Parts: sequence; structure tokens; C-alpha cells
Amino acid sequence: MSTHRNWAGNVEYAARAYYRPSSVDELRELVAGSDRIRAVGSGHSFNRLGDTTGDLVTLTGLPATVQLDEHRRVVHVPAALRYGDLATWLHERGYALANLASLPHISVAGAVATGTHGSGETIGNLATAVAGLELVTADGGLRTVGRGDADFPGMVVSLGVLGIVTRLTLDVVPTFDVRQYVRLDLPRAALDAALASAYSVSVFTDWRSTLGTQVWRKQLANQPAPPADWLGTTAADRPWHPVPGMPVVNCTEQLGMAGPWHERLPHFRLGFTPSNGDELQSEYHLSRAVAADALAALDEVAHLIAPVALTSELRTIAADELWLSPQHGRDSLAIHLTWIADPTKVLPVVVEVERALAPFAPRPHWGKVFTITRAEIAPTYPRWPDFAALVARLDPTAKFHTEELERLFPR
Repeated sequence: MSTHRNWAGNVEYAARAYYRPSSVDELRELVAGSDRIRAVGSGHSFNRLGDTTGDLVTLTGLPATVQLDEHRRVVHVPAALRYGDLATWLHERGYALANLASLPHISVAGAVATGTHGSGETIGNLATAVAGLELVTADGGLRTVGRGDADFPGMVVSLGVLGIVTRLTLDVVPTFDVRQYVRLDLPRAALDAALASAYSVSVFTDWRSTLGTQVWRKQLANQPAPPADWLGTTAADRPWHPVPGMPVVNCTEQLGMAGPWHERLPHFRLGFTPSNGDELQSEYHLSRAVAADALAALDEVAHLIAPVALTSELRTIAADELWLSPQHGRDSLAIHLTWIADPTKVLPVVVEVERALAPFAPRPHWGKVFTITRAEIAPTYPRWPDFAALVARLDPTAKFHTEELERLFPR
């Protein structure tokens, strides 16, 4: 087969074959006849969680029908649809999603399966909008689950280990407008107030000081602009990019200009390269209650982080009840690190970051670079044993397992 890599280029998939079925029935036949199989989405994971030595399947050839149910306030979408394309489609019909990630380029199913998130004190991650799933199971069967079903909380953030999701049903809300303001040089003492100050807030830092170098405030358009002296910061008088030196044209509109939700909640525009492009990423989710102490612990290794980090982002996400969601049972602070694209320099620093955060029960983002072991991760998830039992029941031959998943959920 030809070489296939993830978006960052740091993972070359080891699959023996690569398929693009054109129908759900064709996908079901592939799954039933394979001993090892995985679905690949937009490739925005930075580890080997989605890799397999078996068959790799892209769902971009399946029917791309999107159906809006205005009565139930839900939309039915194909798994491979990108959030940016879905958002445009919804906005044209007067609807929105409550939250979006910083990149609109990611596929719906992949983002949901890994617990990917946006930002907001009262907003859950993207998976919390899921009202139902359709998936192909290990025997080639087709199963549909929805809220209220016993297995549902364990099947949404599933890491792709329970089956291949073909369609999802998502909650929608009426469309809305957002204004985005960037503020500079936030004092650490004002971090909590900043994160709680708007609909969606991101604080960027370079770990060279305890200041937040940039604060991206995404506020509802009908809310007043921040005052000139807001939390001791200064207002940006030009657009900014989170990564110094990158072109600001890649980023969504700033300077307080009102616009539709899907053109402000992401950091990056759909038609441009997101973030830096040539990078690695790590991210850790901690209880909001320990945020100050966790950041103080990272200050001790900031001299190691700064030389290999392109930028770092702090965000908050509301708690949920999905078994493998990084926000399960706790309002969370996400500490995101965008690294240079050099694993030999980055991985030793990742180890030190994880050592510093260990007392605070960190949960790594499932699709990013981490070295924390099963023994360290599992105790932070109260429903871990229930999920492991669900995996054993729905995929007894480990058809959807990968080498990474074997470490997390050994047979």
C-alpha cells in the first residue's frame, strides 16, 4: 500500500491495507471479514492510537447526507464530516453547535471519540452534544444507541475501540454571533477571572514568565466590550496568532468585530493551515479546583518547557458523565502544549511535565503525545472498569484494538 501519515507527519500508519468503502453495507463486509481494523479520520491525532497492523478504513466515501430535525433540535451527520463544513451548513439554516474546537478541520467522529473540546466554563466538550450514534460492530452488525440507553455513556468517547461509527446525532441551538477580543499580558493572579469572563476563553503563555501572553475572549455579541484596563491587560491593536511568527490571516476575525459563531469560536479558519502545521501536541486535563497548584508545579519545569514549546494554551471545560471523557465528573482546566516537531527533544520534557502534574491526577488528551501509563490513568476515571468490561463484551476478539489500546485495555 502507499504510505499514509497523520496530519503532523510524525506517525506513519502500519496498516497492511487501506480501504475507502462507498456504502455502509460495504463497510460492514470489511469489518466482518477482518481480524484487525480501524477507522481513520482527519488524522489530527499525534500518537499511534488510531494505527493498526490490520486494515485501515477511511469513511470519506460513505454517503454525506446531513439531516436536520428542527422538532427535536438535532442534526444527523456522517462520521467523516468536518466540523467546519457542518457548521457552515447549520448556520445557513439558522442553527449552531454550542461549542467548537480550535480547529474546524477535524472530523466529527474522530473528535468525539477522543473527547476533543473547545472552551467555556459552562460548556461541555464536543462529545456532550452527541444524542445518538450508529456504528458497525465487530461481527459486522449495525447498532444504534442514544441517550438513555445503558451503554450510551461508555460508547461516545470510545477511542474507536467499540466499533466503527458511521453516523452521529448532535444537539443544535439557534445560531448566534460572537465578538473576539485579544488582550495582552495577563497577570497569573487574574487567570481565574479571565477564564470565567466570556462564553469561550483561551489564555496563551510561553512559560518564560507567569504572564498570559495572549487572552482570546470569545464573547456573545450582545455583551459589552471589556474595559480598557480589563484585569490589568492591554488591548491588542492588531490581529494575533497564538504561535509567534505565524501569519495572522490563518486566524479567525479579532478586534471585536461581530460574526457568526463558527467564524469566531475556532482559533483558525477552515481554508488555512491551522496552528503551526509542523508540530507535536500534548494536553492534560485536571480538576478546576487544583488549577493554581498545578500551574505552580509547572513553573518549576518552565525552563525545560520554554525552549521546545511553540505556545501553550489554558482553557476550561465543564464536567460531564461520559465514562472516558477527560472531563468526566469534574470541571476541568486543560493545559495544552504545542511543541516543536522534534520528538527527541520533546519527549524528555513531556516526561518532566507529567512528573510535575502527577500529584493532580492528570488525564491526557487521548489523541496527543503522552507517556502516562494505564496504572496512572485508570484510577482517575471512576468508570474505567465499566468501560473495560464494555470493550470485552462488544469486541471479544480485540478486532478494533491497536498496540496503544492493548496497553490501556489488555485482553
